Amino acid sequence: MTQHASEPTVQRVDARHRYEVLVDGKRAGLTAYRDRDGQRVFFHTEIDDAFAGQGLASILVEQALTDVRASGKRIVPVCPYVAKFLKKHDEFADITDPVTPEVLEWLETALKR
Repeated sequence: MTQHASEPTVQRVDARHRYEVLVDGKRAGLTAYRDRDGQRVFFHTEIDDAFAGQGLASILVEQALTDVRASGKRIVPVCPYVAKFLKKHDEFADITDPVTPEVLEWLETALKR
C-alpha cells in the first residue's frame, strides 16, 4: 500500500452536492447526494483508480454519514457502496431510511434538473 505524507481529509462541497476525499490536497474520490426534505440521498460513490485499494471509500463514507448525523438529517442509501457500508456499520441504523420507489422516482427527477 502506498503511504501518503498526510492523512486523507473529507470535505462537504454543497455547491456540487457531494463529499470529496482529498489526499495531499488532491481529490481522490467523492460520494454524491441530493437532499430531500430531512433526508440526504446518496446515489454514487467513486474513488479514482490512482487511489484504489487504500480504504479511502470507507473513510469518505464514514465521515460523510457522521456529518449527516451532525446535521440532523437521515440517510437514504441508493448508492450500492453506501448500502454495503451500512450493512457493516450498524451505528448509523438509527438514522437510515429505506430506499423506496418514491425516493428513486424523486431522485431521477432531481438529477435531470
